[in-house]
Formats: sequence, C-alpha cells, structure tokens
Amino acid sequence: MTDENPDIELEERSDDGELYEHYRIEVDKGQALLRIDKYLMEHISGASRNKIQNASKAQCILVGGQPVKQNYRVKPRDVISVLLPNPPREIEITPEDIPLNIVYEDDDVLVVDKQPGLVVHPGFANYDGTLLNALAFHFQGKTDKDGNPINAYLVHRIDKNTSGLLLIAKNEVAQTFLAKQFFEHTIERKYNALVWGDFAEDDGTIDGNLGRSPKDRRVMTVFPDGSEGKHAVTHWHVKERFGYVSLVECVLETGRTHQIRAHMRYIGHPLFNDETYGGGQILKGTTFSKYKQFITNCFQLMPRQALHAVVLGFEHPATHKKMHFESALPDDFAAVMDKWRRYVASGKILDEE
Repeated sequence: MTDENPDIELEERSDDGELYEHYRIEVDKGQALLRIDKYLMEHISGASRNKIQNASKAQCILVGGQPVKQNYRVKPRDVISVLLPNPPREIEITPEDIPLNIVYEDDDVLVVDKQPGLVVHPGFANYDGTLLNALAFHFQGKTDKDGNPINAYLVHRIDKNTSGLLLIAKNEVAQTFLAKQFFEHTIERKYNALVWGDFAEDDGTIDGNLGRSPKDRRVMTVFPDGSEGKHAVTHWHVKERFGYVSLVECVLETGRTHQIRAHMRYIGHPLFNDETYGGGQILKGTTFSKYKQFITNCFQLMPRQALHAVVLGFEHPATHKKMHFESALPDDFAAVMDKWRRYVASGKILDEE
C-alpha cells in the first residue's frame, strides 16, 4: 500500500530489467461517479492526463479484469488495474555520436543490437556515453508524423556488459503497449550464456525469488523460501557441452535485474568470466598451467560475462503483427566459443583426466 493512498497497491516496481509500474486500486465504497482518467490522475502520483490516455489506448486500464476507455465512470467497490510505463528519469540526455547497430526501425519501435560495454541509460557513475545518448543523437532533428520531436522510450534494459537485442519505443503509446506485453510475459526473449560446469540434464527451470543481497546491494540473490524479493523464472537448455563449461540457452519468463546471472550462480553454474557472481575464476578443470593459461586467454578475449540476448519477439504496437529478431554472437563471444571447441576437439580434456 502507498502512504498517500491507502486504497492503492503498487504491485510491481520499476527497478527491474522491465520498466513498468502496475497499480491495483480498490475504489472506496463512498466514491461518487467520476471519469476514470480524472480519478487516476487524483490517485496516482505523477500520472498525467496524457499518460492515462495512452494507457487507455493500449488497453492497460482494466476494471474487473476488462479494459475500459478513459471516459468510463468509476463506481464504488470497483477494482482497477493500471499498467504505466516507467516514469522518465530527470536527467538531461545529451546527444552523443556513438556507433549503434540498429537492426530494425519504423515509426513506433526500434530494435538495436547492443554492443558489450554500453550502458543503457544514464545513472550513477554513467552520466553520458550511454545508449540513450546515442539514440538522442540518432533522433536529433527528426520528427514524427505530427511534427513532434522523436525521443527514445525504454521498456526494458540489459546489463552494461551483456550484448544483444534491445527493444525501444519511439512514442508513449508504443511504450505503454510494449510494457503491457512485458507485464503479461508475452515478450519472447532468449539468451545464450556460457556457464561453468556440466549438467546432468539437458533442460531445466529455475524458480526462485530475486532480491538485492543484504550483504551487497549491488548484487541480486535468490530467496528460495519466497520471504523476500520478487518472483523470477528462468528456463534453460544445454546447447553445447565442453566438459568444464557449457553453452546454455536461457528463456526468461520474468525480467528481473541480473536474473540469469543470479539464477545460474544459485544452481552452481556461474556465467563464464562473471566476476560479480563468482564466475571470474577457474571453477572447473585441472591444475595444469597450460589449462590456466587457456582460461586466462579466454578471459582476455572476452573481458565480461558471457551473456548475449540472441532472440527478441513481440507484438507490434501499431500493426499488431508478430515481430521476431535474432542476433549472432558478437566477435568476443564467438572467439571464446571457437577456442573451447578447438580445445575439446584436440582431446586435451581427456588427456588431463
């Protein structure tokens, strides 16, 4: 419950990889008839008329589970569900000429294949040089069909050192429509991850609440009893086995901060070269100096966690067509994979065991 509005429950916070807020409001029994757009502006802090109108257009305002228009009149005991995209951060975005690999763009959405090392949005210690700065440069001087300046609207994030596909909205209506798909888990997202160790099975599911570690707020941890954190589900499938490491495909049901990295550590398979989650050292293999040098060379080739957003699928906010994109492994990831394939093919693992 919020302090200002005891009848409002904020069920989802926008501090995850997905950027939205979900409100559940139980209307007081003494409430007089009132248009729902006016009611929501009065009851949700920072909810402008335009934001409420966009939510209505995207069918993100529901009463009793059914979408309603902005002129619906609120009645006593109504149960209202509202999905709003994350409010913009009050940070001025300066256009910067940063190379971007844009794989698709139209009037409503843009899909970028993000390079590793690029922060998505400005924040502490990263006030410039981000994806949003690059997009501000890309959109500079451009206007939509109504003559309004085009801006980038985030609907999800991926980590600085994670590469791959990222979806951007180009207007608030598209942002709200896409945020609804993230909330309803209808967005298709697949990641490739190189992780330490081998698996007994080919497939599995990790279901464990994720929240910030009480020991280190920068790190996410699993609360298996569900006492803290937020519900998080990751499905994994082994694509290639190299004995000491495995290439897995991870499919996200939810999009929590550091979800794959924290979940894989939880089941004993930290991501290769993920220092934050324990994968930045040799966890499997031999004590031979040649093997240690091999791992060092791999770490130098890819000085980041081995995680790449390889598939992105969604319903287009304007045409409602199913959109599907795939991304090849970037050069650093591909180079490390080649080294492991050659290492296994040479028979060195068998020689060392």
